[in-house]
Amino acid sequence: MQMRTRFAPSPTGPLHLGHAYSALLAHDMARSAGGTFLLRIEDIDQSRARPEWEAQIYDDLTWLGLTWPTPVLRQSDRLPLYRAALKHLWARGLLYPCTCNRRDIAAAASAPQEGAPLHGPDGIVYPGTCRHIPDSTQPLPDTALRLNVVRALNVLQHRPMARPLRFTETGTRAGTHTIDPTDFLSQVGDIVLARRDMGTSYHLSVVLDDAAQHITHVTRGEDLFEATQIHVLLQQLLHLPTPIYHHHGLIRDAQGKRLAKRDDARAIAKYRAEGATPHDIRRMVNLA
Repeated sequence: MQMRTRFAPSPTGPLHLGHAYSALLAHDMARSAGGTFLLRIEDIDQSRARPEWEAQIYDDLTWLGLTWPTPVLRQSDRLPLYRAALKHLWARGLLYPCTCNRRDIAAAASAPQEGAPLHGPDGIVYPGTCRHIPDSTQPLPDTALRLNVVRALNVLQHRPMARPLRFTETGTRAGTHTIDPTDFLSQVGDIVLARRDMGTSYHLSVVLDDAAQHITHVTRGEDLFEATQIHVLLQQLLHLPTPIYHHHGLIRDAQGKRLAKRDDARAIAKYRAEGATPHDIRRMVNLA
């Protein structure tokens, strides 16, 4: 099968050297394999997404020499498809409404009987406050929707032709990784699949989008490695293929801290304005 990979930035700020590295690496991998590099705009957070930042993404990546098929997939155009997946999971009894805010979760997870709160790939591991509220016939307004992981794992374990939760990694932790259901329960917990202000979540959207775009290789930063177990679980629940994953190292500053969009000093546009060339950017991220 021909390789298909992607770069999926959010239009919430300027692209920096870390973005350049991820995009260039994915583009180079696809081209060297005779495959396809795709661009996706992950703009489900409409409170922060801005048209000018999206335009800057296209401008910066084109300047770097990257090309991709059009039209570009934009998540904000796919909200009905995310809602359909949520409706499907709700009908199977795998979701429940959650009214907890971040402060509620932190307080419950920090209660004396709970010990120190555990942090997983989706933040503080949810202590299950709303899990045992009687089931509703439909989602309640102004609530988040969480995946009932106990039920989800039970469904997968007892379905015909059950297959292990595993994925292949070719990047920083190369090998085959099998996901332990017990560890998932304790270290990840009931993840949010629809946030009250978005109607979806990163985890749900990225899984559906990768499948829709027939992505064979997911190329992204190693900071998302632990989230891969969430994505594999959702892929199996939604009967979607699991791609190969390639998590790469992160570009860090002189203090060893990974770059963020607030690091405007390392924005691609700033280097361009100061006279840098695309080759200079490649050299800065060790891809020259």
